[in-house]
Amino acid sequence: MNWIYYDSKTGNVERFVNRLKNERDWIIQKIGSGYEPSQPGHLITYTTGFGEVPLSTMHFLQQYSHLIRTVSCSGNKNWGPNFALAASKIAAEFNLPVILQFELSGTRNDIERFIEKIEG
Repeated sequence: MNWIYYDSKTGNVERFVNRLKNERDWIIQKIGSGYEPSQPGHLITYTTGFGEVPLSTMHFLQQYSHLIRTVSCSGNKNWGPNFALAASKIAAEFNLPVILQFELSGTRNDIERFIEKIEG
């Protein structure tokens, strides 16, 4: 069973994971206060500001990075080199592989690529 943990502010990541729910019977959990994960899983988050990691994602990782296998990130290509940059920053700080950087709520192809990478 695959576990997906996600953080979403504007709804883009939430739309992405809702489409994942239609494709796979994975356990998908939004991170937030009071939730304590116990299973290894994959993180999907977003980029905020000028390529920054959201504080809520950073707090989650500071406690539970030992459970995270991979990171994926939403972004907006209008930000040029800062597009989905949070994924690269998380990968560097927590030594995690980036499996997908997608624009906004992703495309059908992004969903397929994510599933393919998770299932290997």
